[in-house]
Amino acid sequence: MQDVPLMHKPLAAARRIGVGRSKLFELLAAGEIESVKVGRARLVPEAALVEYVDRLRKRPKAAA
Repeated sequence: MQDVPLMHKPLAAARRIGVGRSKLFELLAAGEIESVKVGRARLVPEAALVEYVDRLRKRPKAAA
């Protein structure tokens, strides 16, 4: 089993959840995904990505 980092740089976080870098920054700005600053670097905790995906999965499905 591969180790997953606890924190991701924005591009790696975007890849992890299957969105582009710009979309990830939109989600960060909207408060949908938590991030932290370490020095000058913006990092996204793995737990924040998991929580975001869990919230998406629990949303009611839209009628077609």
